[in-house]
Amino acid sequence: MKKQTSTMQLAVTGVMAALVFFGSMFSIPIPLPVGPATRIHLGNIFCLLSGFVLGPVFGGLSAGIGSFFFDLLNPQYIADSPFTFCFKFLMGFLCGKIARLGGRNAENMKLDFLAAAGGQLTYIVLYAGKGFVENLLMRMELVPALGILATKVAASLTNGIIAVILSVPLYFVIRRALQSNQLFHKMNL
Repeated sequence: MKKQTSTMQLAVTGVMAALVFFGSMFSIPIPLPVGPATRIHLGNIFCLLSGFVLGPVFGGLSAGIGSFFFDLLNPQYIADSPFTFCFKFLMGFLCGKIARLGGRNAENMKLDFLAAAGGQLTYIVLYAGKGFVENLLMRMELVPALGILATKVAASLTNGIIAVILSVPLYFVIRRALQSNQLFHKMNL
Protein backbone atom coordinates (compact mmCIF):
# COMPACT_ATOMS: atom_id res chain seq x y z
CA MET A 1 0.00 0.00 0.00
CA LYS A 2 1.34 3.45 -0.92
CA LYS A 3 2.05 6.00 1.74
CA GLN A 4 -0.32 8.92 1.73
CA THR A 5 1.17 12.40 1.70
CA SER A 6 0.37 14.12 4.96
CA THR A 7 -0.40 17.78 5.51
CA MET A 8 2.56 17.86 7.88
CA GLN A 9 4.86 16.57 5.13
CA LEU A 10 3.69 19.29 2.73
CA ALA A 11 4.04 21.99 5.38
CA VAL A 12 7.57 20.91 6.30
CA THR A 13 8.46 20.74 2.59
CA GLY A 14 7.45 24.40 2.28
CA VAL A 15 9.33 25.38 5.44
CA MET A 16 12.48 23.59 4.26
CA ALA A 17 12.22 25.24 0.82
CA ALA A 18 12.03 28.61 2.58
CA LEU A 19 15.10 27.73 4.68
CA VAL A 20 16.99 26.75 1.51
CA PHE A 21 15.98 30.09 -0.06
CA PHE A 22 17.04 32.17 2.94
CA GLY A 23 20.19 30.14 3.54
CA SER A 24 21.20 30.88 -0.03
CA MET A 25 20.92 34.61 0.69
CA PHE A 26 23.73 34.48 3.24
CA SER A 27 26.70 34.40 0.91
CA ILE A 28 30.11 35.72 -0.02
CA PRO A 29 30.23 36.40 -3.79
CA ILE A 30 33.31 35.48 -5.81
CA PRO A 31 33.35 37.48 -9.07
CA LEU A 32 34.38 35.75 -12.29
CA PRO A 33 35.59 37.38 -15.52
CA VAL A 34 32.79 35.73 -17.54
CA GLY A 35 29.26 34.70 -16.58
CA PRO A 36 27.56 34.92 -13.21
CA ALA A 37 29.66 35.09 -10.07
CA THR A 38 30.07 32.04 -7.92
CA ARG A 39 29.71 32.26 -4.15
CA ILE A 40 30.15 30.66 -0.76
CA HIS A 41 26.69 30.30 0.86
CA LEU A 42 24.66 28.40 3.45
CA GLY A 43 21.89 27.11 1.17
CA ASN A 44 23.45 23.68 0.65
CA ILE A 45 23.24 22.94 4.38
CA PHE A 46 19.46 23.21 4.12
CA CYS A 47 19.35 21.26 0.85
CA LEU A 48 20.98 18.32 2.63
CA LEU A 49 18.83 18.79 5.73
CA SER A 50 15.77 18.60 3.48
CA GLY A 51 16.89 15.19 2.25
CA PHE A 52 17.47 13.96 5.79
CA VAL A 53 14.24 15.30 7.29
CA LEU A 54 11.84 14.63 4.41
CA GLY A 55 13.39 11.74 2.50
CA PRO A 56 14.31 11.64 -1.16
CA VAL A 57 11.28 13.03 -3.01
CA PHE A 58 10.06 15.77 -0.69
CA GLY A 59 13.61 16.57 0.40
CA GLY A 60 14.63 16.93 -3.23
CA LEU A 61 11.62 19.13 -3.90
CA SER A 62 12.45 21.40 -0.96
CA ALA A 63 16.07 21.72 -2.09
CA GLY A 64 15.09 22.33 -5.71
CA ILE A 65 12.22 24.75 -5.08
CA GLY A 66 14.07 26.91 -2.54
CA SER A 67 17.13 27.15 -4.79
CA PHE A 68 15.01 27.71 -7.91
CA PHE A 69 13.24 30.70 -6.38
CA PHE A 70 16.51 32.14 -5.10
CA ASP A 71 17.92 32.05 -8.64
CA LEU A 72 14.65 33.18 -10.22
CA LEU A 73 14.56 36.31 -8.07
CA ASN A 74 18.22 37.21 -8.67
CA PRO A 75 18.93 38.74 -12.11
CA GLN A 76 22.46 37.36 -12.02
CA TYR A 77 21.24 33.76 -11.76
CA ILE A 78 17.78 33.80 -13.39
CA ALA A 79 18.90 31.99 -16.55
CA ASP A 80 20.31 29.14 -14.46
CA SER A 81 17.16 28.62 -12.35
CA PRO A 82 15.83 25.52 -14.22
CA PHE A 83 19.24 23.84 -13.98
CA THR A 84 19.51 24.83 -10.34
CA PHE A 85 16.14 23.23 -9.62
CA CYS A 86 17.25 19.94 -11.20
CA PHE A 87 20.73 19.87 -9.68
CA LYS A 88 19.62 20.82 -6.15
CA PHE A 89 16.68 18.41 -6.39
CA LEU A 90 19.17 15.63 -7.11
CA MET A 91 21.34 16.74 -4.17
CA GLY A 92 18.45 16.49 -1.71
CA PHE A 93 17.03 13.36 -3.37
CA LEU A 94 20.30 11.41 -3.25
CA CYS A 95 21.04 12.53 0.29
CA GLY A 96 17.61 11.33 1.42
CA LYS A 97 17.84 8.10 -0.59
CA ILE A 98 21.31 7.11 0.62
CA ALA A 99 20.42 7.95 4.25
CA ARG A 100 17.52 5.50 3.98
CA LEU A 101 19.39 2.58 2.39
CA GLY A 102 18.62 -0.82 3.82
CA GLY A 103 15.44 0.32 5.53
CA ARG A 104 17.25 2.82 7.73
CA ASN A 105 15.50 6.05 8.53
CA ALA A 106 18.49 8.40 8.41
CA GLU A 107 19.54 7.39 11.91
CA ASN A 108 23.06 6.10 11.17
CA MET A 109 25.52 9.00 11.47
CA LYS A 110 28.25 7.35 9.35
CA LEU A 111 25.80 6.58 6.56
CA ASP A 112 24.36 10.07 6.87
CA PHE A 113 27.79 11.63 6.33
CA LEU A 114 28.15 9.45 3.22
CA ALA A 115 24.65 10.50 2.11
CA ALA A 116 25.47 14.17 2.55
CA ALA A 117 28.79 13.79 0.71
CA GLY A 118 27.13 11.82 -2.10
CA GLY A 119 24.40 14.41 -2.60
CA GLN A 120 26.88 17.26 -2.46
CA LEU A 121 29.35 15.59 -4.82
CA THR A 122 26.59 14.94 -7.36
CA TYR A 123 25.67 18.61 -7.29
CA ILE A 124 29.31 19.73 -7.70
CA VAL A 125 29.85 17.47 -10.73
CA LEU A 126 26.64 18.65 -12.41
CA TYR A 127 27.25 22.34 -11.64
CA ALA A 128 30.88 22.28 -12.74
CA GLY A 129 30.12 20.22 -15.85
CA LYS A 130 27.34 22.60 -16.93
CA GLY A 131 29.59 25.63 -16.45
CA PHE A 132 32.47 24.07 -18.36
CA VAL A 133 30.25 23.07 -21.29
CA GLU A 134 28.73 26.58 -21.39
CA ASN A 135 32.19 28.16 -21.53
CA LEU A 136 33.22 25.87 -24.38
CA LEU A 137 29.97 26.59 -26.23
CA MET A 138 30.77 30.31 -25.94
CA ARG A 139 33.98 29.41 -27.76
CA MET A 140 36.13 30.33 -24.80
CA GLU A 141 39.72 29.21 -24.98
CA LEU A 142 40.47 26.11 -22.93
CA VAL A 143 42.89 27.71 -20.45
CA PRO A 144 40.49 30.51 -19.32
CA ALA A 145 37.61 28.00 -19.26
CA LEU A 146 39.65 25.74 -16.97
CA GLY A 147 40.55 28.73 -14.76
CA ILE A 148 36.90 29.64 -14.31
CA LEU A 149 36.06 25.98 -13.72
CA ALA A 150 38.75 25.75 -11.01
CA THR A 151 37.31 28.81 -9.22
CA LYS A 152 33.76 27.42 -9.36
CA VAL A 153 34.87 23.99 -8.18
CA ALA A 154 36.86 25.51 -5.29
CA ALA A 155 33.83 27.53 -4.17
CA SER A 156 31.54 24.50 -4.58
CA LEU A 157 33.91 22.27 -2.61
CA THR A 158 34.03 24.87 0.16
CA ASN A 159 30.21 25.03 0.18
CA GLY A 160 30.08 21.24 0.12
CA ILE A 161 32.50 20.67 2.97
CA ILE A 162 30.69 23.22 5.15
CA ALA A 163 27.30 21.69 4.25
CA VAL A 164 28.35 18.09 4.94
CA ILE A 165 30.06 18.93 8.24
CA LEU A 166 27.14 21.02 9.56
CA SER A 167 24.09 19.26 8.12
CA VAL A 168 24.54 15.86 9.78
CA PRO A 169 24.88 17.01 13.42
CA LEU A 170 22.19 19.64 12.85
CA TYR A 171 19.89 16.94 11.50
CA PHE A 172 20.31 14.83 14.63
CA VAL A 173 19.36 17.83 16.78
CA ILE A 174 16.28 18.49 14.61
CA ARG A 175 15.38 14.80 14.56
CA ARG A 176 15.51 14.59 18.36
CA ALA A 177 13.29 17.69 18.65
CA LEU A 178 10.77 16.28 16.15
CA GLN A 179 10.70 12.92 17.95
CA SER A 180 10.30 14.45 21.40
CA ASN A 181 7.31 16.43 20.14
CA GLN A 182 5.92 13.35 18.36
CA LEU A 183 6.09 15.12 15.00
CA PHE A 184 8.55 12.78 13.26
CA HIS A 185 6.04 9.99 12.65
CA LYS A 186 3.37 12.50 11.51
CA MET A 187 5.57 13.42 8.55
CA ASN A 188 4.94 9.91 7.22
CA LEU A 189 8.59 9.03 6.59
